[in-house]
Formats: sequence, C-alpha cells, structure tokens
Amino acid sequence: MKEANLPKPAAKRDRVGLGESLPPVLLTARSGAEWAWTALYRDLAPSVLGYLRSRGAAEPEDLTGEVFLQVARDLPNFAGGEAEFRSWVFVVAHHRLLDERRHRGRRPSDPAPDETILAAPTGDVEEEALQRLTTQRVLRLLEGVSEDQSEVLVLRIVGGLTVDEVARVLGKKPNSVKALQRRGLAAIRKKIAGETSTF
Repeated sequence: MKEANLPKPAAKRDRVGLGESLPPVLLTARSGAEWAWTALYRDLAPSVLGYLRSRGAAEPEDLTGEVFLQVARDLPNFAGGEAEFRSWVFVVAHHRLLDERRHRGRRPSDPAPDETILAAPTGDVEEEALQRLTTQRVLRLLEGVSEDQSEVLVLRIVGGLTVDEVARVLGKKPNSVKALQRRGLAAIRKKIAGETSTF
C-alpha cells in the first residue's frame, strides 16, 4: 500500500475514529508517522486515563504515557482488528497499573517538601476540580463492590470495552465477566437507592 493511499488526518476533528481506518492508521504508525500516533492516542488515551484514575493510580497521567510508550514499542508485534487492539491497549494499561502497585508496595513514597508543592505549575483549576469530583464519585460508588466487580465495571464503563474484551484483559471467561458486572451494578443500584432515600 502506497503512503499516498493512506487516510490523512482530518483537519477539523480532534480524533480519527479507529473503525475501518484502523489498519492503515496502524500501518502508518508503525512507519513512525506522527499524525497516526496522535490519532491512536487521541482515540484511546481518555479511556485509558479514566481507567487508571478510577483504579487508583498514583500518577494516572504519567502512567497513561507509559502505557502508550509500551504500545509504541510493541506495536510491530500486534496483529488484529479494532476490538483486539482496544483490548490489547487495556491489557497493557492493566499490567502497568499492577506494576505501579507492586512498585509502590516495595517503595513507600516520601511526601514532597512544601516548597516543591507551592512551586508546582497549575493548570485549569476548574477542569482539575471537575475531574477529581467525577473520579471521587466513581470511587465512592465502587466502594461497596468487590475488586473483581470494580475492575469489570471500570473496564466496561470507563474503558468502553465489550464483555469479550474485558474477559481478554482480565483473563476471565465472558460469563464470569457478565456475572461480576451484574452483581457489581446491583450493589451500586442499592447504594444509590440508599443515598436518594436519605434526602
């Protein structure tokens, strides 16, 4: 396939949907085209970041970057369609999260000195506050469910993965994923019903 026949990034859109354009985008990304990497990142990074935040990653933005560095290193070995690619990216994210947890467990972090915190650059405070509120709400809702149920719900809702894709990421059978999802959602419904009845 000649590069002239490959799709070019849309000027007006922020992201190129994977779908049918995935094979040429992956081919172009393998050759190092920046627009193809940007398209892949913009398409999947928000979901990966949401997944890592909701699973309690210490530095979710940094970890998202590590996930995509791993994807870049291993892309030449990937084979499959869109569903397999999304699953594969979330497998990488899941493994990076497990690595981070093991690392934190071995090396407890020291708090940063006050002058480091005070000198840190600030971003969009409103956006950061909304993201924290959303993440806190999700984490609070997930408190009453098991770790497995929580993992399934986050991958399904935040990651946007199908039952089969979640099963591949977690190494479980699809029926197990469905059961975990059903029980997790039932626990969350019960919790929400309890919260609304107190108003």
